[in-house]
Amino acid sequence: MLEIIQIPVLNDNYVYVLNDVEFGSAAVVDPAEAGPVFEELDRHGWRLDYILNTHHHSDHVGGNLELKQGTGCRILGAAADAARIPGIDRGLVDGDEFVLGGNRAEVIEVAGHTGGHIAYWFADQDALFCGDTLFGLGCGRLFEGTAEQMWASLDKIRRLPPSTRIYCAHEYTRANGRFARTVEPGNAELLRRLAEVDELRADGQPTVPSTLAEELATNPFLRPEIPEIRERLGLQDAENWKVFARLREMKDGFR
Repeated sequence: MLEIIQIPVLNDNYVYVLNDVEFGSAAVVDPAEAGPVFEELDRHGWRLDYILNTHHHSDHVGGNLELKQGTGCRILGAAADAARIPGIDRGLVDGDEFVLGGNRAEVIEVAGHTGGHIAYWFADQDALFCGDTLFGLGCGRLFEGTAEQMWASLDKIRRLPPSTRIYCAHEYTRANGRFARTVEPGNAELLRRLAEVDELRADGQPTVPSTLAEELATNPFLRPEIPEIRERLGLQDAENWKVFARLREMKDGFR
């Protein structure tokens, strides 16, 4: 069994501490800062064995070296980005496996937001830790990759089981929803979800994780085939990645 603790840090980041209950081995995903992670480990009496980085941005690796110095943990991240991940011990590529106690994760390369972005899929736990590739009702900006790369990455995620829980790294759902409503206002499921998101945030609750089923039904960046979206963009006959590219361009300029 994998216990997952979600820690809000900085302005809108989420750090995840994973603990294998049977084996007593813990990992942390994308530690933006070390202090809150140390506090959580001390609170539960857990031993940190691994840091799992999805990409090199400072709000995902900021706590790497302090945590490594304090615990002796090993740091894993994308082999393609090894030079930019502080303290990395093992570089990972698409299809690699990572084992935490009795839990096995598959590494999925999801370039686009950055050149060396990866995600960790714990199939038996229905859990995907996807960093800044997929968000609630949105996706990451294209800082280093192309729209075609990012669409290929999102399409990989679309093919996972719908029950997969999406543990993304930021609380962006409400803001993303404002854009989603402009491109698919006729989506009743989207409108229902937006109301639910408003209620959660009003109560100070996170909207993360969502499920892939929810994202497939409401997230425009996973829905380029939908006629309403294509018609609003004037791209009825375009390839999916070109519809995605236009959506991403529109979102970049959305206020």
